[in-house]
Amino acid sequence: MAKIAVGSSREAIQPDCIQALIVEFICTFLFVFAGVGSAMAANKLNGDPLVSLFFVAMAHALVVAVTISAGFRISGGHLNPAVTLGLCMGGHITVFRSILYWIDQLLASVAACALLNYLTAGLETPVHTLANGVSYGQGIIMEVILTFSLLFTVYTTIVDPKKGILEGMGPLLTGLVVGANIMAGGPFSGASMNPARSFGPAFVSGIWTDHWVYWVGPLIGGGLAGFICENFFIVRTHVPLPSDESF
Repeated sequence: MAKIAVGSSREAIQPDCIQALIVEFICTFLFVFAGVGSAMAANKLNGDPLVSLFFVAMAHALVVAVTISAGFRISGGHLNPAVTLGLCMGGHITVFRSILYWIDQLLASVAACALLNYLTAGLETPVHTLANGVSYGQGIIMEVILTFSLLFTVYTTIVDPKKGILEGMGPLLTGLVVGANIMAGGPFSGASMNPARSFGPAFVSGIWTDHWVYWVGPLIGGGLAGFICENFFIVRTHVPLPSDESF
């Protein structure tokens, strides 16, 4: 069974951690800027709902693939508190550094949405809310499943050392599953899969309707996928991160 590494506050002053936080902020900022920006553009153009859904899904798929690739070497290109939690459950990142990543991702999302609001002359920043007729329970289950599929893809195409022919394709495949999930779940739960992606628009717009759903669902789905994949599907020979505070 994989052991969760707690880490230490000393990590915050280590050069590699500082560098990782800077890159994670940049990558998350660019992801949210393009993702939320595509939704704002779709609303502004008043296009066909089906075309708009496809447009937003493809924008997310492309920017996820690119920003994961850009940040992977230094920060891992998480972009998402649910991804960070999933990797923490597998012992790939310490609890302490995970908390720093979460703060980093939320600040990046707020910054991106605030800038979008300014650049579009106050155009409404669309928030994730449940569709009419979708209950809290249904929305949470939808987000759990969608985020589970995201983390399952991350683990099997990026984390797994025996990925075989998929070597190097992980970021693209992760982007594609994000796009597919938005097409499947967007009309119902909004298909957030990412608390940071939902937090920025909610903070800037001041609209917190159903917001808690986009923390509970993705974190359950991400954590569950990380635990299952690491402990039941992945066979590795490396030494895991220390589980105590000794570095």
